[in-house]
Amino acid sequence: MVSCEYATCAVPEAQRALFAESEEVLQSEQGWEPGALNLGQAFARSVRTPLVHGEITRLLIDLEADEENRWSRFSEGLSEQTRERFERRMWVGYRETLRQRINEDLRRHDAVVHIAVHTGGVADGRVVLRVAEAGGLAAGLADAWAKAARTEVLDIGRATGDMPGGLLPGLVGEFPADRYAAVRLEVAAGYFLLGKPMRWDACKKALIAGLRRALEEA
Repeated sequence: MVSCEYATCAVPEAQRALFAESEEVLQSEQGWEPGALNLGQAFARSVRTPLVHGEITRLLIDLEADEENRWSRFSEGLSEQTRERFERRMWVGYRETLRQRINEDLRRHDAVVHIAVHTGGVADGRVVLRVAEAGGLAAGLADAWAKAARTEVLDIGRATGDMPGGLLPGLVGEFPADRYAAVRLEVAAGYFLLGKPMRWDACKKALIAGLRRALEEA
């Protein structure tokens, strides 16, 4: 399963006025994660699975965050009714979609691998594979993936714990670690925006090929 929470910086027409003087902020990494949707689509195509992704900017509601952290300073301009609608349709709806997919796949398969795709926030051209806990299926997969995809140019690191937001940690707590493997993929935005330190297409190809090899060995 592949998900992409910050796929777009789209704003519904009814909320456009909130960003009338903040278009640069909306288009920046505060509003979305450049390249994340493109990368998520590539992964989804490679494993022939639908991509679950966000449909509006995280400056209206953050799909990964919990409680009040879901809302930005721009969300303060939303009416209570609109906030409730976004929460119900976007935030709750998104998480329920993921849960339904996981439950459905676990009924049909021995295990589910969930790749949550992110860009930005990683310095010096690094790629990080982050899992919630040491041990378990997710940690083993991340280790194998990092080893298979790492090249002289593509620097892939591993991290455990400290997952941003409550989305993945919450799902990890709901499903057995030996059957549900959640890996948060964090790719430096420079690959997509600048083609550095590696061309974007080459980066995608290496990551997808590495994941395929890791899955074959699992």
